[in-house]
Amino acid sequence: MGAFRWFSLIVSIWLMCGSAHAERRMALVMGNSAYKSVPKLFNPANDAALVGGMFKKAGFDWIDIKTDLNGSEMRKALRDFGQRARDAEVAVIYYAGHGIELDGANYLIPTDASLETDSDVLDETVALDRALFAVEPAKQLRLIILDACRDNPFAKTMKRTVAARAIGRGLAKIEPTSPNTMIAFAAKAGSTASDGDSKNSPFAAALVERLPTPGLDLRKAFGFVRDDVLKNTSYKQEPYVYGSLGGDDVPLVAAKPPATGPQASPEDAVRRNYELALQLGTRDGWTAFLTRYADGFYADLAKGQLNKIAAEETRAAAAEKARQAEDEKARLASERAKKTEQDKAAAAAKAAEDARLAAEKAKQVEEAKAAAAEQRRKEIETAVAKALADKQAAEKNTADQKIAALPSPAPSPEPAQSPQQLTKAVQSELRRVGCFANAEEGDWGAKSQRSLTQFNKYAGTKLNTMLASADALDAIKAKSSRVCPLVCDHGFRADGDACVKIACRAGYRVNDDNECEKTQDKKPIVTREEPRKRDAERRQVETAPSSKPQASGQLFCNSAGCRPVGKGCRVEAAPVSDQTSPMAGRTREVCN
Repeated sequence: MGAFRWFSLIVSIWLMCGSAHAERRMALVMGNSAYKSVPKLFNPANDAALVGGMFKKAGFDWIDIKTDLNGSEMRKALRDFGQRARDAEVAVIYYAGHGIELDGANYLIPTDASLETDSDVLDETVALDRALFAVEPAKQLRLIILDACRDNPFAKTMKRTVAARAIGRGLAKIEPTSPNTMIAFAAKAGSTASDGDSKNSPFAAALVERLPTPGLDLRKAFGFVRDDVLKNTSYKQEPYVYGSLGGDDVPLVAAKPPATGPQASPEDAVRRNYELALQLGTRDGWTAFLTRYADGFYADLAKGQLNKIAAEETRAAAAEKARQAEDEKARLASERAKKTEQDKAAAAAKAAEDARLAAEKAKQVEEAKAAAAEQRRKEIETAVAKALADKQAAEKNTADQKIAALPSPAPSPEPAQSPQQLTKAVQSELRRVGCFANAEEGDWGAKSQRSLTQFNKYAGTKLNTMLASADALDAIKAKSSRVCPLVCDHGFRADGDACVKIACRAGYRVNDDNECEKTQDKKPIVTREEPRKRDAERRQVETAPSSKPQASGQLFCNSAGCRPVGKGCRVEAAPVSDQTSPMAGRTREVCN
């Protein structure tokens, strides 16, 4: 019993050492075929299985193969892979499916994306930078392989929210910033790749043929891939690699070391064959090992590996069966919903068509009635017009006969206006339409020219502004209302054709922008007009006759004439601010 525990401990330590070593070369393989919003792609899922098998045969220590991932599943797969890549020397991500380029950035499209507008790209896809972030921790090689340059159906139906936003054909060129990083495209940037007529795409088939070659540098391997794809697509598709590596060769599979040293023991041969079968990790590999080594410790371990594969296959089969059942259930539900919508749409279309036919019939009836009424109206108008024409012809004939009997009078010439009269007439009309603010002076100067220029601006005419003309007079007379806008002084606003004073409520005043604003303090508000009013009143008082009563001889004059000032009365100047008084700016008689 103690010996068995000792043996188990040795095996556990050996497995732990193997597990620690197993994190050195890792690969994440994703293939999206079953898109929900666009037609299904046939090859990506097959390509993922083919490339994943290549990594297994190449002896990769950890491989994760995933197909038909939605957005959350793709992000989780990349997140988990990034955690594992911390202990890796080599980290590889392979993606087959749809991709898109938007404004120079590349995005991988999950199966549940709909991409109705260009702004949905940021929410429903996975940026290529997210894959670069996942392989970043690897110490020796970071490799991303994209078989995602297919002709993208999303770009054809996608609505643009910004007209200048660029949606490229294929994927955009990218230059990795991290060292020892390579990104391989199935087709050169800006071009599309073929999905292939066979089970796998031309790019995937070339990858599995060239990359696993032991000791072959990756740059040379991708060169062979390029040559194979060009040849198999009649030079229509050219793969391209972006990024750079150092001067040493970097093979995906190391070259086999030459056999040296003493003759290996049978036990060593069994162990090496077991390790090869472990690297392969397939049922065929373990079956071949057990065929040759049916007994012994390694045979028991191989049987355990077979049992593990069988359990995984059972689990995968059950998961696939459940997924297919869910897909079938979703498909049936979608078909039922689609049929219901189609029935509703057909019923609505029939009702709309019936309503349209009824409306057309009613319209035809109304048009027939209107046509008949119009015909009757035209007949009546024709009869009335004929009777009126006959009457006018008879009256004209009678008038012509009377006029023919009278002598022909000499024509009287129409009096012509002088230039000064014409200028005053044009100025008067410009004042009427609000374009001339001065009195008619008969002199066509700069003010008159500016006024006619204003009229041209607001009336849309092109009259000659250098002189007053009969054409200008006729054009201005043709305007029945104000043409030039009314401009009011500070404290007044335009109201129709007049300026009215702006009245603010208590505690508010008119500011420089002709708006009422709240008074900041209780000091009296002095507007710009008040100093002018006070100066005018002072000058009026200074120039007015003395307000003191005189002993005799003082006269009070107004529009009615002059008379002596009454007893106990005096003459004083009327305040200029009293604009409503007819005596504003003149003298008045004031009695005690």
